[in-house]
Amino acid sequence: MRLLIVEDVAELAELIGSHLRQAGFANDIVGSAEEARILVEAGNHAALLLDLGLPDRDGLALLRDLRAAGHKLPVLALTARSAIADRVAGLNAGADDYLPKPFAAEELVARVAALLRRSASEHADTLACGRLQYEAGSQTVRVDGETVVLPPREVQLLDLLLRHRDKVVRKTQIESVFFGLGEEFSSNAAEVGVHRLRRSLKTLDARAEIVTVRGLGYLMRAEQEG
Repeated sequence: MRLLIVEDVAELAELIGSHLRQAGFANDIVGSAEEARILVEAGNHAALLLDLGLPDRDGLALLRDLRAAGHKLPVLALTARSAIADRVAGLNAGADDYLPKPFAAEELVARVAALLRRSASEHADTLACGRLQYEAGSQTVRVDGETVVLPPREVQLLDLLLRHRDKVVRKTQIESVFFGLGEEFSSNAAEVGVHRLRRSLKTLDARAEIVTVRGLGYLMRAEQEG
């Protein structure tokens, strides 16, 4: 589960990221509204922690545009604007929660955890393919109703492929599931991840297959007869 932190003050951004990593939340950090927009559209983060005072654009304007475009990513607004009117404006723009600066690390972690719990409850949908069922809210994998255990990264990859069932998922999207911004990874990271998940699905006789679309990426579909 990876968070996107948008904060232009590098020292504060790293501090926020450190507190969240210690609490078990992987995260990526960017410092501008444009970088945030690009990463939100990629769809690889569980929640957005958004500073409203960004150098290239006001965070509220970005948030309004994201909501208008249909993005439902949970958003925690982080800002020094602490007046009641500012909080109301943030919530009306589409923020799910609002945390004025300065704040305690414990409260930040607690609010992020609560935000993710609410999101999981609201999106506890079940995705299926072949004999495979996946409950997104609890990240539970089943084959013909029987719960099975997969490694965490295989579950993350399965989530991504099932959400785009019968559609091509690019290698860059898969790489972002396994690695954060700036992390080193091998050129065949996506291939290795797909190979391992394919092997697991075959072993489980899930009747779901991952097809290679040469030059583009991969798609998941129900296993073809014959």
